[in-house]
Amino acid sequence: MRLVIQRVSEAQVTVDGQVTGHIGPGLLVLAGFAPTDSPASLSWMCRKLVQLRIFNDENGQMNRSVQDTGGQVLVVSQFTLLADARKGNRPSYIGAAPPAVAEPLYRQFVAMVAAELGQPVPTGIFGADMRVSLVNDGPVTIVLDSPA
Repeated sequence: MRLVIQRVSEAQVTVDGQVTGHIGPGLLVLAGFAPTDSPASLSWMCRKLVQLRIFNDENGQMNRSVQDTGGQVLVVSQFTLLADARKGNRPSYIGAAPPAVAEPLYRQFVAMVAAELGQPVPTGIFGADMRVSLVNDGPVTIVLDSPA
């Protein structure tokens, strides 16, 4: 599993001209899933995401998490995060889980994040052609891979 985590002032995802998810201050999370991902790896990534200290405290130091700040999280599935472009010019997506495997993992991950935060987690639509817009705050962008 790979996450690209962006600290944002606001973010939204649109499908066919309709907003499917919108947040104010918090985290935009692009999530890619591998066939080897398990409930344990999802749980580890969820805890790491909500506890990641990338928000400023009263001294301007990044010591607070999205959980500490009461910020929101928007999660968007993105299989291309697991692309392998080391060989040739056309990326291979063999490392990404097929949709039948990835979609349940995605839904489970979103539910875990919502439970940890105690608030709904807006999303895009799995497998759809989406438009994601954001105002990156900082900018702060973190790439997080599961331990496996």
